Amino acid sequence: MATRSPVHVTVGHWKRPGITTDLFEMIERMQSNRMDEQRCALPPPLKTEEDYIPYPSVHEVLGRKSPFPLILLPQFGGYWIEGTNHELSNGNDLDQLLSPTSHIKLETNTTAKIYRKHFLGKEHFNYYTMDSALGHLVFSVKYEVIGDQEHLRLMLRSKLKTYHDVIPISCLTEFPNVVQMAKLVCEEVNVDRFFPVLYPKASRLIVTFDEHVISNNFKFGVIYQKFGQTVEEELFGNNEESPAFVEFLEFLGQKIELHDFRGFRGGLDVTHGQTGTESVYYNFHNKEVMFHVSTKLPYTEGDTQQLQRKRHIGNDIVAIVFQEENTPFVPDMIASNFLHAYIVVQVENACSDNVLYKVSVTARDDVPFFGPALPDPAIFKKGPEFHEFLYTKLINAEHACYKAEKFARLEERTRGALLETLYEELHINSQAMMGLGGDEEKLENGGGGGGASSSLLSG
Repeated sequence: MATRSPVHVTVGHWKRPGITTDLFEMIERMQSNRMDEQRCALPPPLKTEEDYIPYPSVHEVLGRKSPFPLILLPQFGGYWIEGTNHELSNGNDLDQLLSPTSHIKLETNTTAKIYRKHFLGKEHFNYYTMDSALGHLVFSVKYEVIGDQEHLRLMLRSKLKTYHDVIPISCLTEFPNVVQMAKLVCEEVNVDRFFPVLYPKASRLIVTFDEHVISNNFKFGVIYQKFGQTVEEELFGNNEESPAFVEFLEFLGQKIELHDFRGFRGGLDVTHGQTGTESVYYNFHNKEVMFHVSTKLPYTEGDTQQLQRKRHIGNDIVAIVFQEENTPFVPDMIASNFLHAYIVVQVENACSDNVLYKVSVTARDDVPFFGPALPDPAIFKKGPEFHEFLYTKLINAEHACYKAEKFARLEERTRGALLETLYEELHINSQAMMGLGGDEEKLENGGGGGGASSSLLSG
């Protein structure tokens, strides 16, 4: 894979206009346009109906004797369900049953934080090269002593993933050169040499690339499902908020006025009021969460699809479905390429001193399971324990959905483009630091690359 011809840098210039901000602008542009990117047309999932024995339809189930499940699988599958038992036996102790027993832990991308934790502000070395198969590579090396033993901490970034390892030097027959170090973390590396990064601001660029996957802002849909509602038009057509739904929204977060709101707005209009006047927001352990509440988004008379509402909720990745009464939710009720997981909450004893919430979770088949696990039976008392559980489940659900095929492909494209930009900025600025132009040979497989830089690291 050949790199583009480097941009010419005039000898003596310390900074090519705009080059040091390119990476930051690219990340900001990608993040700010995420909703537009999400709205691109993606092909529907492939499924051949002949391959399945259909599950019963929601109308078939509603014709049977209640109680009904919170969630029904679509007739032709494609989703998994967690939390199907909501029966309390007479011997159950509510205080024991209704507090989650599993360990509540927010999922985080630990690899993305390694450079800031172990390299930034400490002595280390950065290198870059081009591999014909792996593409652009950016490599960080740090010598450290752990206990009484010498180690090498190595981080290699490729377009597909970041490799990280800590290797005791005592395990090596001799101290390796940089190419050998890279092969210790990724055997597929096939280059002649790496080139040293000589740009003083390089660490700032590298940490920005590593942390582009970390977000402290989340947006989730909240859909109100009344008794007997089984189609998308009915769900998005609800305007009234019952006392039970109002109670749940107050439990969920704080009601905020959108006009001039200064926090994370989740794509809602805070200037002209085009997305309603209020919403629900919460700061959960320094993570800002904005909800797209179906009943608070603008209602358009005569529009059966309520596109103003669907435009926001249909482009969320995870949504809560609130049920006041016992009617099953089916994930394919809502046509969306992006909604991949739903947390369905059904209330019991609303607006009383003994409010209970039954919970079921469903997600598309290619979304891996995410914690914390629901208790058995999946029933919670209204209170801080359930609040903590619900937010953790929502955020972990979004992280899990990013591993689904559609979002994994999108992240792969984003990562590849950002890595190419990082590589070019490290190369151009390192050349400029040495007073060299950028018109030397391409760095295919670590070859060529200008005499000065290659002579600095030939071993």
